[in-house]
Amino acid sequence: MENKDFIDDQPSATDNSTENIDTETAETINGGVTDEPEQTTPSDEAEQAEPVGSELAVLKDKYLRLYADFENFRRRTAKEKLDLITNANENLLVALLPVVDDFERAMPSLANAKDVNAALEGIQLIYNKLTKTLEAKGLKPMTSKGEPFNADLHESVTQFPAPTDDMKGKVIDEIEKGYLLNDKVIRYAKVIIGA
Repeated sequence: MENKDFIDDQPSATDNSTENIDTETAETINGGVTDEPEQTTPSDEAEQAEPVGSELAVLKDKYLRLYADFENFRRRTAKEKLDLITNANENLLVALLPVVDDFERAMPSLANAKDVNAALEGIQLIYNKLTKTLEAKGLKPMTSKGEPFNADLHESVTQFPAPTDDMKGKVIDEIEKGYLLNDKVIRYAKVIIGA
C-alpha cells in the first residue's frame, strides 16, 4: 500500500490544474496575451487548408471562365468590326443600283438616238436621280466660286490677277468641285484664286 499512497501523492501527468492557473494568471497580467504560441494540431491545419484549397479552386474556375468569356467577346467584336468595315458601303451601293440600271437602259437608246434633245433630257434625269441619291446619303457639293479662299475647304492650284479689286483673295474659278459628307470634307475643291 505504501507504493499506492506514494503514487497518489505524486501529481499525475493529466493533472494540469497548476498549469491552467499559471496560464490564466499570465493572460490576466498580459491583457490576454501569452508568451506561449498557440498550439494547433495537424487536424486543425487540415481543416483550415481544406476550405482555403476549395476556395482557391473556385476562384481559379471563376477566373478561367471570365478569361474565356473575355476572349470570346474579343473575337466576336473583332469579327463584327471586320464585317462592318467590309460591308460599310452596302447601303450606298444598294441605293445606287437603280441609277446604274437607268444608265444601262439609256446606253442602247443613245447609240440609236436621232433626237439629241431627248437623249440629253434622259441623261439629265439620270444625273438628277444620282445627285438626289447621294444627297440622301449625306453628300453635299461645295460652292466655291466667288467665295473667300478657305484653306480648310479649298486647295489652291494657281493664282491669276483678279478681274476686279473685290475678287482679290477670293475664288475666281473652280477646276474640281469639292464635297462634304455629313459636314466633313471628303474632297477639297481645286480652285484658282484672284491675286
